[in-house]
Formats: sequence, structure tokens, C-alpha cells
Amino acid sequence: MSAIRLTDLTLGYDRHPAVHHLSGEIAAGSLIAIVGPNGAGKSTLLKGITGTLAPLSGGIALAKGKRLAYLPQSAELDRSFPIHVYDLVAMGLWNRAGIFGRIGAAAAHKVEHAIAAVGLTGFERRPIGTLSGGQMQRALFARLLLQDAEIILLDEPFTAIDARTTADLLALVRRWHGESRTVVAVLHDMETVRRAFPQTLLLAREAVAWGATADVLTPENLLAARRMVESFDSHAAPCRRDAA
Repeated sequence: MSAIRLTDLTLGYDRHPAVHHLSGEIAAGSLIAIVGPNGAGKSTLLKGITGTLAPLSGGIALAKGKRLAYLPQSAELDRSFPIHVYDLVAMGLWNRAGIFGRIGAAAAHKVEHAIAAVGLTGFERRPIGTLSGGQMQRALFARLLLQDAEIILLDEPFTAIDARTTADLLALVRRWHGESRTVVAVLHDMETVRRAFPQTLLLAREAVAWGATADVLTPENLLAARRMVESFDSHAAPCRRDAA
């Protein structure tokens, strides 16, 4: 059964495509990396899957009834917002309690357990603006734990964090995979991809290769991806949006 199905999908901004005519399926329970050069459309693809970016053409279908959780790039997060670690993590319960829902004893226990699971016990009342990059990412992973989603999208989750935090968060990713959740992660570190992600989509505005990681991350494919992105014509005619 597929968790995510892409059908001749084109995504872009100002009607200029960033992802071209992409088709394929991500099977339920997959652990898959999305890689490619800068400007390849990786983050754009995740935004399309979340529904925050409407397709220019084609479609995206998620498995019916499955919850989706999304972790954007750290640069997109406002760390000046006056909120503590506990409250940030507790936001993961919004899908059940609502934005203004009260957190009872059982929910509070879940929040504390999630904080402990990412190694942040004792940081509950710490303002998020005082956290290091690695500590902030741990808090965001704790929020993902509480969302309890079957499909998890991660955009560069290990960028600019220390090696121990990366290892701890990778252990959580493996745990989700072991629970048959679908995990899709945009990554830049090819060694991490080769070591921890059995499936890979190599993207260069269109699919260069998609399948087993060892078969995808060949020198020939990586060179082809770089050349495809470098040859992109930013003045190309815009794609037409499908008629409503």
C-alpha cells in the first residue's frame, strides 16, 4: 500500500516550475531520503506533500485516514517567539486537544515522556531562544513524537547540529521506521543516507533515480543531477496550472 502517490506532479513558484512532472509512489512504512544539489526542488516537494504549496499540474495523494507531521528547515522557525520547551513540545497534542485545549494529567505525562525521550529532561522551562541548535532540534523531535503521525516529513533535520544529537535523532527515525511509519527526509550528508536510509530519491527538479540507495547514489547519477540543475533555465516559460 502506498503512503504517498505522486502523479505527473509539477510544483513551482510564480508558475515557474521547481519540480517537473514527477511520478512515483512511496510505500507505507518506507524510510526514504530525498537528495540532490541545491535548487533541486527537495524542500518544494515536501511543501507540496504537506499541502502548503498547490501543484501547478498533476496531483498528490496521501493514504486515506493517515496523519502527517512535518518538520521544516530550522531557518524557517522563529526562535524569538516567547515560549518554553514544554509548551513547544505540547503543541504536538493539538491534533487531539485543539489549539486552546487544556492539558490534563495523562497528556502532561506524555509531554514529559517525549521530552525525556529526546534527552531534554530539566529543560522544560527553558525559553526556546536560549537553546543551542541541537537542543532545539531535540525539542522539535519531541513534538513530532506527540503528533503520533503515520507519515513524517523531515526537511534537513540534521543540519548544523552536533554528532551526538544527530545519532540520537537518527535512533528516533529508526524507531519510527520500526513502527512501520513512513519517514521521508531531505538530506545532504550522503554518508548518513547510505548508512541509515534504504531508499533514496535523487532529485534535480525531476527524478534522476529513485529506488534502493546503493543503486541511486552512483557517481554517474550524482554527476547527472548536478548538470541538470546547473542547466536549468530560469527564464523558461511557466507551466500551466490545471484547470479547476
